[in-house]
Amino acid sequence: MPAIVGPCKINSIGGGVVNFGDAFYLSPKDTSKTNAGCGAFNTGDFIMTNSGVSATNTFDSDLNDQQLTGNA
Repeated sequence: MPAIVGPCKINSIGGGVVNFGDAFYLSPKDTSKTNAGCGAFNTGDFIMTNSGVSATNTFDSDLNDQQLTGNA
């Protein structure tokens, strides 16, 4: 069944999927890797992180964690 899409204005897109009209199958493909130290992703009010000396190991021996090629 066709969809009727009215006027639309998109100022910016910072990643994700934008779909107009009918869609049978949407599957966004994206991979990323994040290295962060102790207490890096804490959120909320009144956070207290006592980590002393902290180090993050960013060595990756296998190089490929999740491949997108051939994954359509």
